Amino acid sequence: MVEKIKITFPDGSKKSYNKGVTAKEIAESIGPGLARVALAASINDELVDLTRPINKDSKISILTFDTHKGQEVFHHSTAHVLAQAVLRLFPKAKLTIGPTVEGGFYYDIDTKPLKPEDLEKIENEMKRIVEEDLEVKRYEVNREKALKLFKDNKYKVELIKELPKDEKITYYEQGEFKDLCRGPHVSNTGMIKAFKLTKVSSAYWRADAKNTSLQRIYGVSFPDKKDLNKFTELQKEAEKRDHRKIGKELEWFTFHEYSPGSAFFFSKGTIIYNELVKFLREEYRLRGYDEVITPLVYDKALWETSGHWNHFKEDMFILNVDGREFALKPMNCPSHCLMYLNSTKSYRDLPLRIADFAPLHRNELKGVLGGLTRVRKFSQDDAHIFCTMDQIESEIKSLLDFTDKIYKQTFKMEYHLELSTRPNKAMGSKEVWEKAEIALENALKKNNLKYKVNPGDGAFYGPKIDLHVKDSLGRNWQCATIQLDFNLPERFKLAYEGKDGVKHQPVMIHRALLGSVDRFMGVMIEHFAGKLPLWLSPVQIKVLTVSDKFSDYACSVADKMKILGIRVDVDDRTESIGKKVREAQLEKINYILVVGENEQKNKTVAVRTFNNQVHGEKKVDEFISEVIKEISERKLPDY
Repeated sequence: MVEKIKITFPDGSKKSYNKGVTAKEIAESIGPGLARVALAASINDELVDLTRPINKDSKISILTFDTHKGQEVFHHSTAHVLAQAVLRLFPKAKLTIGPTVEGGFYYDIDTKPLKPEDLEKIENEMKRIVEEDLEVKRYEVNREKALKLFKDNKYKVELIKELPKDEKITYYEQGEFKDLCRGPHVSNTGMIKAFKLTKVSSAYWRADAKNTSLQRIYGVSFPDKKDLNKFTELQKEAEKRDHRKIGKELEWFTFHEYSPGSAFFFSKGTIIYNELVKFLREEYRLRGYDEVITPLVYDKALWETSGHWNHFKEDMFILNVDGREFALKPMNCPSHCLMYLNSTKSYRDLPLRIADFAPLHRNELKGVLGGLTRVRKFSQDDAHIFCTMDQIESEIKSLLDFTDKIYKQTFKMEYHLELSTRPNKAMGSKEVWEKAEIALENALKKNNLKYKVNPGDGAFYGPKIDLHVKDSLGRNWQCATIQLDFNLPERFKLAYEGKDGVKHQPVMIHRALLGSVDRFMGVMIEHFAGKLPLWLSPVQIKVLTVSDKFSDYACSVADKMKILGIRVDVDDRTESIGKKVREAQLEKINYILVVGENEQKNKTVAVRTFNNQVHGEKKVDEFISEVIKEISERKLPDY
């Protein structure tokens, strides 16, 4: 008699299958539609190939291109096709690493400098590999066998030797091609229907200038050619909206090679940044948050206690201070745990909501840095809520209401929610994780909120709800995150006295609703194509003179506004009014006021906007009242 196992699906339903069933067979049993688009699976929060046998009762989630993890699997599989094509064309090339990045992938390869025509040749060879429809196979070997397999590639040998000696090592094979990789991957190369290599640049092995200079080939891929065509059109519009281009042209911010991944904000950019923070601080006062200021550098003992030293060290900047190892903080949570410990807490003190805008530093690979959206130095609108088990649901509801206020009500941006579960390298017991995941899931369900499950993408200390924002070009950006954590309170021995007079451990909620202020600023600039809402604009109004005879009147109008806190400039140069208007529109000035003889005589201004909409003549006081109302209500203009 064939032994049966129970498979639990994301909606909680269960079904029996024969022991040894694969995720591919489960997808086929659900329907041919799902089987066609299935890329990989999450089995008990472990990402696996569709062909991996399942031998015990398990939770399953089938990954498609509609999921974040599904896209990563697809992109990484395309990186393998790229690497195989390079080796066919340049047999002496040596592969290093080929990770996914947001929206695509790259592969760093030790080979001769590549030209644009080389990318075309590589693309054509990739097409042949896809047409060959090669089966993608996974193999598991010991360290000795792995070193023998990759003995001719010093980079792979270096990576293998860094792994624990007793750890099983996996590699993937498609046709004649083999690559060291954890996986998972798509089942065959024929699934990769559409792709494009976007650029090639140089990069040092392990981002160290002392090491070999490599060729980094970037690309994107999709399961359908229609998606690639759509991406190509989108890229044309995205180039016009690129926040790096807009930020440089308008002198909002810049970057320099002396501090990679760290923005230099000019005065105008600082205004935008501070207005976002001001908005959040106003909301904090209404929602019971206490803002704190914390140090930036800590002894490694703190990170050992928190678990970051074991789980996050490679992403931290390590310093030597007084002969001891210290680190710049990559996140605020451990410092907030220290502040919690400063005094004895009772149930009456909870929930305790601590907010912090401290600068954070993470040692991201240089190759993935990108303007404000992928940086090394940034600040989150970070907060940690310490609460009781009974308060979890109400706090999560409050946070989801807060996110809705930010995205839908203030910025009119649509979003969807994803529940990210236990990753492979997680801290704490599975029982603690299950308790946390159930608590988050219940909060979502009781608030009737739709969400997707993103298996294996939780933080190392707890599951999370991620908010993915859709911008005006239809691109998705991961911004807000709400994370539930039972592990840090346990590691820091946090406690409060309950109503029963007994010590209890609080629950810790990590939350950043804009996410990174820097990142959100970049997303927002592209969403609005640089035409920011009035309340955020560095220069909200510019007064233009028809001739220098009206400079005094223009300045008097501007002074009246400045007293009320309106950001206004005067352009009284001896240039044509047409040129002044065009320049003000290019500067993305919300309101352009023209003054001449009639306006001076009637105490009015002639009003137009950066979209060249002419509103005609208005009394100065009337216009100022309308502007103050628009700013105070944080209204969005009609784009």
